[in-house]
Amino acid sequence: MSVITPQLLTRFDVPGPRYTSYPTADRFVEAFGEADYVQALQQRQSGTVGKQPPLSLYVHIPFCESLCYYCACNKIITQHKERAAEYLLYLGKEVELHTQHLGRGQAVSQLHLGGGTPTFMSDEELGQLMAMLREHFKFVPGGEYSVEVDPRTVDEQRLAVLAELGFNRLSFGVQDFDPAVQKAVHRIQPADQVFALVEASRRLGFESVNVDLIYGLPLQTPESFDRTLAQVNRLRPDRIALYAYAHLPERFKPQRRIHAEDLPVGAAKVAMLSRSLDALTDAGYVYIGMDHFALPDDALAVAKRQGRLHRNFQGYSTHADCDLIALGVSSIGRIGSTYSQNAKTMEAYVDLLDQGHLPVVRGLALTRDDLIRRSVIMALMCQGQLQYESINLAWLVDFKTLFAQELIQLEEMQAQGLVQLSESGIQVTAMGWFFVRGVAMVFDRYVQADRNRSRFSKII
Repeated sequence: MSVITPQLLTRFDVPGPRYTSYPTADRFVEAFGEADYVQALQQRQSGTVGKQPPLSLYVHIPFCESLCYYCACNKIITQHKERAAEYLLYLGKEVELHTQHLGRGQAVSQLHLGGGTPTFMSDEELGQLMAMLREHFKFVPGGEYSVEVDPRTVDEQRLAVLAELGFNRLSFGVQDFDPAVQKAVHRIQPADQVFALVEASRRLGFESVNVDLIYGLPLQTPESFDRTLAQVNRLRPDRIALYAYAHLPERFKPQRRIHAEDLPVGAAKVAMLSRSLDALTDAGYVYIGMDHFALPDDALAVAKRQGRLHRNFQGYSTHADCDLIALGVSSIGRIGSTYSQNAKTMEAYVDLLDQGHLPVVRGLALTRDDLIRRSVIMALMCQGQLQYESINLAWLVDFKTLFAQELIQLEEMQAQGLVQLSESGIQVTAMGWFFVRGVAMVFDRYVQADRNRSRFSKII
């Protein structure tokens, strides 16, 4: 890999989207509402019977018992466990409204419970949630059914309950094993606790265990993060999600408790990312993309090799053709060529459901240009390469003509060693993976037209 110079960092370490969708969620409009979402559901339902791809379900559980200062998720900090029971009732109302438009028994091949902290719910409440979902949807054998787990909220007995409920994949939020960093972000969880839980997960037969890490947190150094990586390599989870901390205190109030002077500077963050790539690939992990690693036999790594990788609102995925139904406050879904988002506050979410309405408050119907550009951006983000012919055949366009200006912009990136351009396509280089979001941004019509990118995190 070529050396990343300070000049290159300054030039390309700019705010930019993570591209869990294109167009990105900040482009959603309130003009898209319940009626548009219902139309998308009905169009799916009116498709050829038996030809509909399975659904993906996302359920957002917003509650947390304590505040993690780095968090940018939509969450509600509360010690009142009874709030989960009430929320479960409203999730049931939302599912019932979907069933009115889709009918019962739609096949589901992917489920993800995110948060917040899904394990804020009691075992009984999680059982009620899964029973309600199974009553309305048909979970297909061999699907991916995952849940995010705060290690501080579970023990081996609780993990056994999750296995009995049908979950076959777990994601543990670790972030960093360093005690000083944990204290600085208000999330104390001893490494021994995480190791014991991962070992228990293997005994219980979970197919895949993911660990989330964050680099760029307060008090982190490349050397301290090396120690965390060494512990993670001994832990050997099936997947690792390695995220860059996005410090946006003007948008996310909890981050105001983090002292900016404690944050590592850009060069240190680059060193953490570079050394993480080296440490994890040396340990046998496959680098899936900008923030994901997996062991070679994991489904994510297999999808990468076979060119079936996709990116959705939860990150990289093996389910490229799934419509995504998102349930719960603030959840974002995708049906056909539309995106939709539920009300962001509990009050608005509950009020809409009490009135018998689906709680969709904004979204977007994608244009043909959006769809073409999405296919280009996702090819770069997921495969790290793009063949012009594939876009030409799929969309009946001439890539070089349609994206003449974008190709001119990429010539500078080629000169910097980030991409290689040929007569037939675009290849992201090994060094270019550090800045793959920047490569994708070239094809983002909205970002190119709007230079005010302060709403986004920095690429590095």
